[in-house]
Amino acid sequence: MDRQEFLAEEFEAHRSHLRAVAHRMLGSTAEADDAVQEAWFRLARADTSGVDNLGGWLTTVVSRVCLDMLRSRTSRREDPIGTAAPDEIPGPVGAADPEHEATLTDSVGLAMLVVLDTLTPNERLAFVLHDMFAVPFDEIATIIGCSTAAARQHASRARRRVQGADPATGAGDVVRRQQIVEAFLAAARGGDFDALLSALAPDAVMRADTVAVAAGAAGEVSGAAAVAEVFAGRARVARPALVDGAAGLVWAQAGQIRAVFDFTIVDGRIAGIDLVMDPASIDLLDVVVGGAA
Repeated sequence: MDRQEFLAEEFEAHRSHLRAVAHRMLGSTAEADDAVQEAWFRLARADTSGVDNLGGWLTTVVSRVCLDMLRSRTSRREDPIGTAAPDEIPGPVGAADPEHEATLTDSVGLAMLVVLDTLTPNERLAFVLHDMFAVPFDEIATIIGCSTAAARQHASRARRRVQGADPATGAGDVVRRQQIVEAFLAAARGGDFDALLSALAPDAVMRADTVAVAAGAAGEVSGAAAVAEVFAGRARVARPALVDGAAGLVWAQAGQIRAVFDFTIVDGRIAGIDLVMDPASIDLLDVVVGGAA
């Protein structure tokens, strides 16, 4: 198998995911297909010999293409959906198409797409990549061209707008997410490893910022079992909090917040945990600490 055949095969394996990312970014099936096609062109021209994670590389590429399209749309003051709702992913005529079914399953409702269309390009990209696909903020910052703290702020502003816009989309279900995080906290304190595993997505990831790493935390922990191991029997002084309007945990000392745990919840399970200990980053967060739990 030559290089082009290998790349084509790998690209097809990731196509449904890339199309789902692009559709959430752009709200248009035609534009999403254009973005995915452009990603293929860039892959065919690129030297990927040093790329360890081709799926992640392709997600970054298609995200950058979508960001350029969103910025161009904004500069021209275009509304690609006019007065109509955003495109649904069209279904094939006749027999079911497995690729379409997978993409449709991974798509978002029309109401959510309408809300996303009110965000700035940077807000939309940061929110979609982090809250919907658990992409870490340092990678999002590289795509947008800003600091990690600024990327976090873009997502936070978007999250607040989405949560306040349409509870019917499910994005504003803060109570349900708080219950998930509080159940996770209770399991951690009680050392209930099975309960921790059930709260975590199988591919859950915990990431720590540079200050946390300097304090002894691992930079990244992957997999539900490994993340559960980090928390089992611990977190006794952590307290529930709202972090930029979303459920989270904080650790405070002498009335000063020293650490923030920012949770990404997908389909009712914890997919990502970001440990933030950089005081500058914490200062940028809107943290409302709850009562003792």
